[in-house]
Amino acid sequence: MLELAAHILDIAENSVRAGAELIEININEDTIDDLLSIEIIDDGQGMKQEEIKKALDPFYTTKTVRRIGLGLPLLADATQRAGGHFNLESQEGKGTTVQAHFGHSHIDRQPLGDIINTLIILIAGNPDVDFVYKHKYNSRQFKMDTRNIRKEIDDIPINHPEILKYIREVSEEGFNDIKQ
Repeated sequence: MLELAAHILDIAENSVRAGAELIEININEDTIDDLLSIEIIDDGQGMKQEEIKKALDPFYTTKTVRRIGLGLPLLADATQRAGGHFNLESQEGKGTTVQAHFGHSHIDRQPLGDIINTLIILIAGNPDVDFVYKHKYNSRQFKMDTRNIRKEIDDIPINHPEILKYIREVSEEGFNDIKQ
C-alpha cells in the first residue's frame, strides 16, 4: 500500500466484515506540531485478546479466502518508518479502534492519497453502514456524517449515483476549505 487512503480503506472494510454499523474515520493534520494522526473506530464485533496479540502478525488472518493478513502490519510498519507509532484497541462485542500517528513532514511518511474517493468507495459498497468522516487541518475542520445525509434523502438509497455525486462534491469542497 503506497498511500494512507489505501490503509484506511482496508481497515474500514475489515470493520464492515466484523459487522460494524458505524465507522468513524478521523484525520488530524497538525503542521505546527508536525503530526498526522489517523483514527478508525468501529462498533463491530471486536477482537478477543488472543486475536489482538496476533493482529500484527502478517501470517495471521481471520479471512478464509487467503492465509495472510497484511493490512494492520503494513500500517504499523508505515507509522514506525515515519517516526510515529501505532495503537490497536479492541473489546469483544464492542468494537475496535486503530490509531496511527506519523511525523507529518517526515520524508518516509506515505502521502494521504485520494481520501475522498476512498470515502465514496466505502459508502457505495456498504450502503447499510454509516460513516462519519472528520478531517482537521490545524484549526479548521470538515465533517461528513452519512446519518445526517440519510435524514435528508428519505427513501433514496445512499449509494444512488446522484447522492454519491453530492457526497463527493460536498467532501471536495470541505476538504479544499480546510486546506486553504
